[in-house]
Amino acid sequence: MPLRNLFILIACLLAGVAAWAARHRDLPGSRINEVLAIISRSALEPVATRQLFEAAIQGAVGQLDEHSAYIPRAEQNGFEALLDQQFGGVGLELVQDEATGELVVSSPVVSGPAWQAGIVAGDRIIAIDGQPTQGVPLARIVGLLRGPIGTPVTLRIAAARGTHDPTVREETDTATRDARLERALVTTETVLGDRRRPDGTWSFRIEDEPDVGLLRITSFGERTAGEIDAALASLATEPSLRGIVLDLRGNPGGLLSAAVAVCDRFVQSGVIVATRGRREGAEEPPLEPREATAGEMCAGVPMVVLIDGLTASAAEIVAACMQDHGRAAIVGSRTFGKGTVQSVVPLGGGDGLLKLTTAEYVRPRGAAIHRRPDDRDDATWGVVPDRGAEIAPPAASLERLRRWRRQRDAVAVPGRPASSATSMASRAMDEVLAVALDTLAHASVAPTQFGGEKETARDADDTVAAGE
Repeated sequence: MPLRNLFILIACLLAGVAAWAARHRDLPGSRINEVLAIISRSALEPVATRQLFEAAIQGAVGQLDEHSAYIPRAEQNGFEALLDQQFGGVGLELVQDEATGELVVSSPVVSGPAWQAGIVAGDRIIAIDGQPTQGVPLARIVGLLRGPIGTPVTLRIAAARGTHDPTVREETDTATRDARLERALVTTETVLGDRRRPDGTWSFRIEDEPDVGLLRITSFGERTAGEIDAALASLATEPSLRGIVLDLRGNPGGLLSAAVAVCDRFVQSGVIVATRGRREGAEEPPLEPREATAGEMCAGVPMVVLIDGLTASAAEIVAACMQDHGRAAIVGSRTFGKGTVQSVVPLGGGDGLLKLTTAEYVRPRGAAIHRRPDDRDDATWGVVPDRGAEIAPPAASLERLRRWRRQRDAVAVPGRPASSATSMASRAMDEVLAVALDTLAHASVAPTQFGGEKETARDADDTVAAGE
């Protein structure tokens, strides 16, 4: 090659490299790195580089919608535990005394380390591994109690005297004891019944109306569908079931696949929910339906679904499906209106999670669930109770119900008399449930069919969270 041509070739290569370098400097990612570097070396108050990067990610996600979020590594285990319904811990349900800031046991998890150590409802946790708990935020308490399976933790406990209501201050023993526990795999429940039996298991029949089943779903996790199956099997052991109440009040959502599986237990066929993905160009994206499999559990048994303003996301999918298929009456107040899908994407190196809105839900009959920021009350969103079944109890009634439920949900303490409040009739304590029971009283009952008619396949979206 002539020397002149070689010089021309080298010059072209250098120009190309210079152009690439200039373009690279203008990339947004490069600009972010430049800004973070300047802050890191010049800001008056030094900030850790990792903290700056996490703030940058939070800022980017904050430009999207209220349900997309960056979950840093420190919070990742807690988030995944909510969906998996499992974590390493001691198995305690806790509340904080609003007046004193003391940590009170609402109930131990049956068969968990705390339950085996004799910790009962009403006990007060004074310290954890020597650290006082009074006034410490519950989120921090959870961090102290959870940990790797097999690791020890010591709780200092003061026992309550008499019948206990965790929301009311009672006299405690002056003496305290230390309980050394070993963390184990704790499995949380998402399907609750009407009350605890003495052995800690649930009775899914309403105490004062035993021919009606009550299934309270608190969220939708990996085990929810299996818990529903177990509850229905429990109901099947006794005859004369004239109705089932599915209580979704206060349920914030969870896994889309769990909501679909629950609907599939009660719907014979047809669309359970459809999702609509990202719009590309001017064309409306196609709907992707989730179909029910053949068969129906509890066929012929009338059902009522209870909802309120805190019923959201995956819980709204269930309520909408049951309403659109005419499978259940809907009682309560209008739901939250959260009808978008969040895909949970693990970041590289286990460095947190990205919860990103990637689709929206559409009801079986085609209506939207999601309430957009500019939607008014007369717009179509959420799930509205059936006509004549709208009821929104006042705050005082809801607080009374909360306290009554907390006592009934606690594991009974041997030798301690039950509170007289726990024996109050459901109709008297729960106004919404009373309307549901009246609705069932006028429903016609067909022969009950229990059993495993359904074989619901595992949903493709097992890693998709529909809510917090």
